[in-house]
Order: sequence, then structure tokens, then C-alpha cells
Amino acid sequence: MKINRHRRAKVLTQSEIQLIFSHVLDNDRDRALFGVCLFSACRIRECCTLQTQDIYTPKGNVRPRLVIRKANTNGYVVTCG
Repeated sequence: MKINRHRRAKVLTQSEIQLIFSHVLDNDRDRALFGVCLFSACRIRECCTLQTQDIYTPKGNVRPRLVIRKANTNGYVVTCG
């Protein structure tokens, strides 16, 4: 709940982030979703629409950039990395 923050989300501290990863998120899927959203600043809907080829190259390496398609955003192509 946001109270008196003038429509701004709370910025999590490092200890709050560690607490979420260690005690709140209880499976790898949820940790991965939270991590991608946290470090790329994408929304959960954008994260959930990512496909394997968006994350990995054909050789199986992690891509140096994360591209979220325009159809899955507020009208912008998002590139992280």
C-alpha cells in the first residue's frame, strides 16, 4: 500500500530484496520472474510474455540484451542490457 509517497513506489533496500529472495519466494520460477523484473525494470506482464529465444541464443548462451516486444509493452520496445 502506498501512503504519502506521491504516487511513487517504495525503493527496496538490499536487505529487503534478500529477504524476498530467501523467505518470500519459494520456487525457482517466482525467483526468476522477480529477478528479471527487478533488474530490467519491466512489468510482470512483460516478463511473463518473454519466450526462450528472447533470453537465450540458438547456441544456448544468455543474450547480452533483453528485448521485450512492442506488442507486450505500453507501446515502446524495451531493451535492457
